[in-house]
Amino acid sequence: MVHEKQVIEEVSGWLRVFDDGSVDRTWTGPPEVKFMAEPVPPHDDFIDGVAVKDVVADKDSGSRVRIYLPERNDSSVDKLPVILHFHGGGFCISQADWFMYYTVYTRLASVAKAIIVSVFLPLAPEHRLPAACDAGFAALLWLRDLSRQQVHEPWLNDHADFKRVFLIGDSSGGNIVHQVAVRAGEENLSPMRVAGAIPIHPGFVRSKRSKSELEQEQTPFLTLDMVDKFLGLALPIGSNKDHPITCPMGEAAPAVEELKLPPYFYCVADKDLIKDTEMEFYEALEKGKKDVELFINSGVGHSFYLNKIAVEMDPVTRSATEKLFEAIAEFISKH
Repeated sequence: MVHEKQVIEEVSGWLRVFDDGSVDRTWTGPPEVKFMAEPVPPHDDFIDGVAVKDVVADKDSGSRVRIYLPERNDSSVDKLPVILHFHGGGFCISQADWFMYYTVYTRLASVAKAIIVSVFLPLAPEHRLPAACDAGFAALLWLRDLSRQQVHEPWLNDHADFKRVFLIGDSSGGNIVHQVAVRAGEENLSPMRVAGAIPIHPGFVRSKRSKSELEQEQTPFLTLDMVDKFLGLALPIGSNKDHPITCPMGEAAPAVEELKLPPYFYCVADKDLIKDTEMEFYEALEKGKKDVELFINSGVGHSFYLNKIAVEMDPVTRSATEKLFEAIAEFISKH
């Protein structure tokens, strides 16, 4: 008798986990938004001012990155800063080549005049934390090896300023930004330098619900059910949301004041479901006398700028997205 697989966990629209350990990430939500989760193929030619290619960074592990190279229209010989990107998705879904990241990071590459290196992260529950953080740090060490001429990637070796490497991440990718920044502070990265860290709406939470979780409107990009289920699948077995990766301001995490961190550009949306706990970590950075600049977008929720439909149709979302990109570009230009 053939055993029929049973669904043991489901995150509506996004993910189903079966009793044999297999995972189905086929999109089952509204078909009109499916395009945002479709992969975009790389292209060597410049489209909208940016060329894109995928590279295997480590042949042994098969780890890959996507590189966005902006077109140079000036005669400047100056090399470009590098933005190392970690995608969101609650550590359980999404890929670096999804359309919603492609449309954002091609644009940011042009606005910030920077090369973007986006990491294909291992996903939970097949690869529970800290797997995604380890992959993020491995990508940073790959950039260090490039800066030392130990390996070669022409788009980076020819055009990158390895003394101006910035970490950026959306949602759960913001958690990875902080974990990688902490580890970078303990490592000799010379001649490379991490010049800044940009967590955008990081997934910082506690096991106890915050006021904003109870009161803010839930959006398709973030619901309490998604937070609970994704983190239940992603955190090490036996852990809860007070784990240092999801609660770096908590008692289980290293004291912030003892960490060696680069300057932070910390991005929050005032209608974010998890705004209160995000602000707790910002306050911990301030209290720990870290170099941190707070940027708040008004009238928008969690990861608003990834929603291409809203960016195109809603003036508030469009304006907030432009302000966010300009502020990130300004931060990068100052460091």
